[in-house]
Amino acid sequence: MAHTTHETRSRAVPHIMSPQPALGRGLVLLMALAAALSCAGNYFAQPLLDIIEGNLHIGVTAAGLIVTAAQAGYALGLILLVPLGDVMDRRRLAVGLFALTAVFLLATAAAPTGPLLIAGTLLTALTSVGAQVVVPFAAALAAPAERGRIVGVVMSGVLLGGLFGRLAAGALSEFGGWRTVYWVNALLMAVMAVLLYQRLPRLPRPGDAAAAMSYVGLLRSTLALLRQEPLLRRRAAIGAFSMASYSVQLTALTFLLTRPPFGWNAAAIGLFGLVGVIGVVGMNIGARLSDRGRVQAVSGTAAALLTLAWLPLLAGESSLLWLTVGVILLNIAQQAGLNSSQNVIYALRPEARNRVNSAFMTLFFMGGAAGAALASVVWSRAGWSGICLLGAVLAAGSLVLWVLERVRAASAARPGAVSR
Repeated sequence: MAHTTHETRSRAVPHIMSPQPALGRGLVLLMALAAALSCAGNYFAQPLLDIIEGNLHIGVTAAGLIVTAAQAGYALGLILLVPLGDVMDRRRLAVGLFALTAVFLLATAAAPTGPLLIAGTLLTALTSVGAQVVVPFAAALAAPAERGRIVGVVMSGVLLGGLFGRLAAGALSEFGGWRTVYWVNALLMAVMAVLLYQRLPRLPRPGDAAAAMSYVGLLRSTLALLRQEPLLRRRAAIGAFSMASYSVQLTALTFLLTRPPFGWNAAAIGLFGLVGVIGVVGMNIGARLSDRGRVQAVSGTAAALLTLAWLPLLAGESSLLWLTVGVILLNIAQQAGLNSSQNVIYALRPEARNRVNSAFMTLFFMGGAAGAALASVVWSRAGWSGICLLGAVLAAGSLVLWVLERVRAASAARPGAVSR
């Protein structure tokens, strides 16, 4: 076949979730909204960095660490908490994580110093991985022929949460200070915890050995998947480089827009972030193409576009038009590439879907944390041109890794080759 939905070796896995609860449009939209609210808190600080820096009397590097803490906390939650979805009631896990996130948002809002704000951000991000319990939940409920589309809709909530989170943070800061958005989101997360408790169906627990694992054994099993599944390992590496590149832009864009020739306030920066909504279009187009067997074409095109997007971003240092073009291209590429990789990995081990998602997303957001940290350092030393070079190099890394994946797949498909 010229195109296959997944690069995979055939695997006989018993269907472990039958009968399957119905997945209606209302439930899909609720899960997307839940994912949006859960992830939004990790992006509140980005348009507020200058305000927080002045209010709490911390430097630029320390302000950048707030973004890094959000990415790092999310990565920790992915590896420490998401795998629990394979061995316990997923509805209870999701509801519990949403409730805890509400509590930690309250603590973040009340933080009197920079270190306590960073700690609150870390804890909020740790439990906000409830969104990544909801995504494989949706994948488990979806029919195989619709999985890419359903996951794309729910993941669109993750993207929109980040975009509207930045907008809400900027707008609310004009009315009640930078803390206001954290208070509001805490209330919304508490309400969402109640709605999820009422609407999410109960899924049967897996009937495999995972149910009898200790917590430490479960974590070891999650890490072991990276060793046992070469395709998961490769896709995680591609995702890490792409997210690092994307995170470089997210972190440095605020510093650029607050300085001449722009000189924008937090509300304007948050509003500008809405141009990234076009990434939802890219994700859903990519999802539909992946469901039709074009997943590799989507992956390669997304990696190439992610690299090329840094050219208009470079010109955007003094041009709002080119900056807008670059941000749009970067968002389309990032979201389409992420969806194509998820479509691949969710087919590998249906009985371990939460652990697969955990392994992939942990490396994905570790890449994001590294990108945010590098951006803070590079900005202070090399400005926007250094940022664009860094972002382009990281994006090119994802493209090189995808090419190597295709070379390995072509070699394995030759007569007499041994599939790995």
